[in-house]
Amino acid sequence: MNKTKMVSEKGVSSNSRILILLSQLEKANADPVMFDTENAKHITSKILHLIQTQEKTKKEMTAKGSSGIEIILSTLESSRDPQTILNVLYILNELISATGGRRVGVLISKGGTQIILQLLLSASKESPPSEELMVQLHSILAKAGPKDKKFAIKARISGALNITLNLVKQNLQNSKLILPCLQVLRVYSGNSVNAVSLGKNGAVELMFKIIGPFSKRNTSLMKVTLDTFAALLKSKSNARRAVDRGYIPMLLAIYQDWHRHDIRHRHMLIRKGILGCIKNITNVKLGRKAFLDADGMRLLYSTSQECLPVRTLDPIVNISSLIMRKCFPKNRLPVPTIKSVFNYHLPVILANGPVAQLYSLPPEVDDVVDESDDNDDIEAENETETEDDEKDHSLKFLSLLQNEDIETDINKLRPKQDLCRPPEELKYYERFFVELTEDFQGYNSGTEEVASNIPVSEPKFSGAIVVPTADQEPAACLNSVKGEKKTLRTDEESKQTLNSSFSTADLENQTSSLDMNNFQVCSEIPNSTKHLSSQCLNHELVRDMDRLSLGGECASKNLRYCPSKYVNGQNSKISHECSDCCNGCQSISESIVPSVVDTTTETTYVDEAENDDDSSSHSSSDQGFLEVPDTAALLPLHDPDLYIETVKNTKSVPEYTEVAYPDYCGHIAPSFKEPILERLYGVQRAKIFQDIERLIQSNDIIDKVVYDLDLPSCPVIDEGDSLKFNSQFESGNLRKAIQIRKFEYDLILNPDINSNHYHQWFYFEVSRMRSGISYRFNIINCEKSNSQFNYGMQVLMYSVQEAQNGRPHWVRTGTDICYYKNHFSRSSIAAGGQKGKSYYTMSFTVTFGHKDDVCYFAYHYPYTYSTLKMHLQKLESLRTPEIYCRQDVLCDTLGGNSCPVLTITAVPDPKHYENIFQFRNRPYIFLSARVHPGETNSSWVMKGTLEFLMSNNSVAQSLREAYIFKIVPMLNPDGVINGNHRCSLSGEDLNRQWQNPNPDLHPTIYHTKSLLQYLAAIRRTPLVFCDYHGHSRKKNVFMYGCSIKETVWQTNVNATSCDFQEDLGYRALPKILSQIAPAFCMSSCSFVVEKSKESTARVVVWREIGVQKSYTMESTLCGCDQGKYKGLQIGTKELEEMGAKFCVGLLRLKKITAPLDYRPNSHFLDIDTELIESSCKITSPTTYVLDEDEPRFMEDVDYSAESNDEADAELNENPGDYDTCTQEDLPSDSETIERRNLH
Repeated sequence: MNKTKMVSEKGVSSNSRILILLSQLEKANADPVMFDTENAKHITSKILHLIQTQEKTKKEMTAKGSSGIEIILSTLESSRDPQTILNVLYILNELISATGGRRVGVLISKGGTQIILQLLLSASKESPPSEELMVQLHSILAKAGPKDKKFAIKARISGALNITLNLVKQNLQNSKLILPCLQVLRVYSGNSVNAVSLGKNGAVELMFKIIGPFSKRNTSLMKVTLDTFAALLKSKSNARRAVDRGYIPMLLAIYQDWHRHDIRHRHMLIRKGILGCIKNITNVKLGRKAFLDADGMRLLYSTSQECLPVRTLDPIVNISSLIMRKCFPKNRLPVPTIKSVFNYHLPVILANGPVAQLYSLPPEVDDVVDESDDNDDIEAENETETEDDEKDHSLKFLSLLQNEDIETDINKLRPKQDLCRPPEELKYYERFFVELTEDFQGYNSGTEEVASNIPVSEPKFSGAIVVPTADQEPAACLNSVKGEKKTLRTDEESKQTLNSSFSTADLENQTSSLDMNNFQVCSEIPNSTKHLSSQCLNHELVRDMDRLSLGGECASKNLRYCPSKYVNGQNSKISHECSDCCNGCQSISESIVPSVVDTTTETTYVDEAENDDDSSSHSSSDQGFLEVPDTAALLPLHDPDLYIETVKNTKSVPEYTEVAYPDYCGHIAPSFKEPILERLYGVQRAKIFQDIERLIQSNDIIDKVVYDLDLPSCPVIDEGDSLKFNSQFESGNLRKAIQIRKFEYDLILNPDINSNHYHQWFYFEVSRMRSGISYRFNIINCEKSNSQFNYGMQVLMYSVQEAQNGRPHWVRTGTDICYYKNHFSRSSIAAGGQKGKSYYTMSFTVTFGHKDDVCYFAYHYPYTYSTLKMHLQKLESLRTPEIYCRQDVLCDTLGGNSCPVLTITAVPDPKHYENIFQFRNRPYIFLSARVHPGETNSSWVMKGTLEFLMSNNSVAQSLREAYIFKIVPMLNPDGVINGNHRCSLSGEDLNRQWQNPNPDLHPTIYHTKSLLQYLAAIRRTPLVFCDYHGHSRKKNVFMYGCSIKETVWQTNVNATSCDFQEDLGYRALPKILSQIAPAFCMSSCSFVVEKSKESTARVVVWREIGVQKSYTMESTLCGCDQGKYKGLQIGTKELEEMGAKFCVGLLRLKKITAPLDYRPNSHFLDIDTELIESSCKITSPTTYVLDEDEPRFMEDVDYSAESNDEADAELNENPGDYDTCTQEDLPSDSETIERRNLH
């Protein structure tokens, strides 16, 4: 390194010059006694000149390893010369003004803020203090303070708060001085203690003196003052002080003045600042009341409407809507009690159970509206955060919850087979495993059903069953038969009718008489070229469940049923239609298109020998039969008659007597794609403004109850031209419907029985609609803080008219869909002890294609308990001699419904003992589904699995030969039947009862666990356990598993100190599925064990039964964002495909573990190198998912669910609903192998 030469300044580079000057200044600082004031002044002025003129000089002074900042700060401490001090302050200001961030960090790390505060304290003692010195000091503090985490404490301890505040008070006319002072006050106020202290010393009143009406002068000062005022008002005490001073009406007047005069929108930040002050004041109850009293709702509504056409004013509109929503008067839900309409008396009520707590509450306690200020500040902070800040806040918040929830006790993480049951008790369950002792000599291929000794109630049925269909009520008989439905008869009555009134031989001749006695049908006969609205006739179709059937006993051998379409009252095309219908439902297959056809299909019976001319006589009748599309060819497992018979054996708490048409007729997956709905900008905001209009513009508000289950004698209020609602059928859920406007309805869902919450699943019927009219539906008591409805998911709709036209589909429908917080207050009891919570609204708009149609809406594709029973019976009929299929009754549920358990495998050849030996040593696969009733997609996946296992496919045969399947297809029949979302009749989440299930309250879980315990006791632990679920807040299909190491990696526990071995076999099946199943996403899988999931099936079976490959398979309710189905909503076809692909994955798993078939489960080796070292990345390590699991939509507002105020509650309620870690959080595959080698 060359020595520095003393030459003239002109011949020295700028970098060398600054180094020389700094060296000289350092020498001067080294000897305070001999400190040369003039020399220091001269040096600092030269340094200042270099910094102001050359950017390289700034970089040199703040470069890594440079001592420039330290020298400058040392000079500031040692100098007493005012000019030298100012020079140094100018230098510091120049340094931190350019790029900010890193240079400010260097200043703070060197103790710069503390030195500046000390200098401020010293300078304030002068009388009068130097104006320029104060300006420079506060300018530096305003820039450095926000970056210094301890700045607020330093300022308070040093006494700087009052110094700055007094400077503003004494210099209100000196804008040059008070501008930086206000900026520093804003930084001070970021600390709540400082804000309270400043408020007590008059800061609130001081800020209001500076704020004024519209003026083009000092707009910068106005903006800074408003920001400082808003920061002060985040304190509740300051907000109340502002209310007491009457600032709310004055702020509204100031805002209105700026709004009127700022025609060119040049001062949008000032207008936004005024609104920010109002928003913070309204965080407290007194502020909200003052806002309403000042008619703030109307003022902000009108100004917002004027701002809507200008897109750049969206920030003003957004904050205005936040204020209005916050101040909208809190109301309780318009229901008598938040408890369920239905009540079921339990055989046992545990003292500390949810039911005991629910019914031990005093009357009316659950109806109290809580308008306290608790959590107001937190919510307000969340609302004002920027997108990045909000994301960081969410990550930190959920990261904290994650660390607390992840299991860190290694002893608890180690799987320990603990049967907890004496062998004599488990021996009872031998009857469910007769396949292990069967010798198959003379094996009967017919259906074999093993009776259980567990008491099973006899089916009981009383009354009649109604099948709703397309309904048009005649004007002439509205008073007499309004809303009335004819009912279906019981078996005994129907048989008597069949024997007495007609025979199959004269069925054709008595068609007219038959129709008049049993049906009321008036059909709208459409014109082929135009609609004949004048011919809208009464159309009520009701079917006797025994008298008429699809190809039933009453039909003659030469008669068949087929749908025939009327054209201009003629029937010239009947023969063609019938021909198509008879050829394997070709007409239905060809008609599976998304278009809506305005025609009416009627069912008639036609003689096969008749020609086209003869057939016309049957179509001219004014009566007809219940229109049921011939879906047999496309729905081999669906039989409407069998479904009716099954329904009669189903027991519900409300004792349903009606059948939903979609369940009766069936659903065929549409052939067209249903893309994820693209969210339009401004939809949510528009609906929120419509809600606000209810309060300030109530002229068009009807507010009429049209359906109410709390009125058991008359749930349907049949008045006027309102829509008609119904949910009194299996799996139905709609408690109340209120007509708000002519075409807008508020809907309230019923909570789970013996509960006061879990509002998510809905399934209801709507009729008496107009075509071409947009109807808005608002479900107003949702509980989750966010939903996939905000990210493209649509509701499901089934049109009876479309089904009768040959399109029996559940289709995704609805526009303007959004999900946001509303003004209905949740009681702290229903919110788990949390105060100040609100319900959420899920709003959607539908335009119906047919007048007076009957339509059904559902949260997801319905799959009832009766549908399952029907499907199981149909599956048994498909069994071939090669298939071993046995259906047992596992137990009776609380409601008296049987819980089926299936055994499926391949029948061995009994001629050779080795075949029997191989059969008895086949590994078990244990599958279950539908523990949560609202997760209907799990039943569709299970349907796909069952159909594949029972098929004649060669892969299915190989699978049956490889494994024995034990399947419990529906763990919560009672919840499914009664329209619950999450609980059984015990009011508890059954997937949280696996650790210690009660045989009386949780019989299905108790006996299912006992089956697994029995297998473990006889050393036949299942190779795979999988519980099928649905996920409401993530896309794709994925799995949750259990891993000790992956759990430890997410904690602070030192993994190298953990003495345990673990192979990666648990990753094999998910990896296989990611390769063969289009909807499956490996990157969404997780293998972390959380404390809150300790009592779930996945964790208990892994820990207590010893099943290493124990999974929860989650299927999205929305759609996929990757793979073949990217951008599409998921349908039943894709769900059933997933169930079949799961089976194929098991066969591939068999090939991987084939050499280990006969080894104990606890000694399975790692999966092969290909799976470990493949390109598939390690997946997300935890089941947490952010409230904002999706990319944010354009409206960056707190309407939807941006606040994370319910994330903690949802962690306990929803398994697998949170995921804060990204893929990068886990080690790579190579790192995984390295860690394994370490142990």
